Amino acid sequence: MQDKKGFTLIELLIVVVIIGILAAIAIPKFSQTREKAYFAAMKSDLKNLASQQEIYYSDEYTYTNSTTNLGFVQSEAVNVAIAATSTGWSATATHDALAASQGCAIYYGGGAGISAFGVTQAGEISCVTQ
Repeated sequence: MQDKKGFTLIELLIVVVIIGILAAIAIPKFSQTREKAYFAAMKSDLKNLASQQEIYYSDEYTYTNSTTNLGFVQSEAVNVAIAATSTGWSATATHDALAASQGCAIYYGGGAGISAFGVTQAGEISCVTQ
């Protein structure tokens, strides 16, 4: 008798199918995690912007549209747009990897509420995920 060692074709196919099933479960979870990271980056940028605006206001007694005046640097692939008046400001943040309808927004003082991203209360960061 010969001593045959190894796996049969059926055993190898079963292992490949199991790995395929696990990959089908894991890939959508990874995609959702990446999207959460994009929103975390946008929220973080808006919080940093809010701090910079208040520091600027305490020095100049007005708000600004200029990120240069604020010393604000946005995260990679995050686009922040600021609208400011002397009595308030508003800002929106979008991410290059997300749809244009997805993003976050915030406003303070006389800055108009940003209905596109669902902001209803001053100082509250609101995001639209779909």
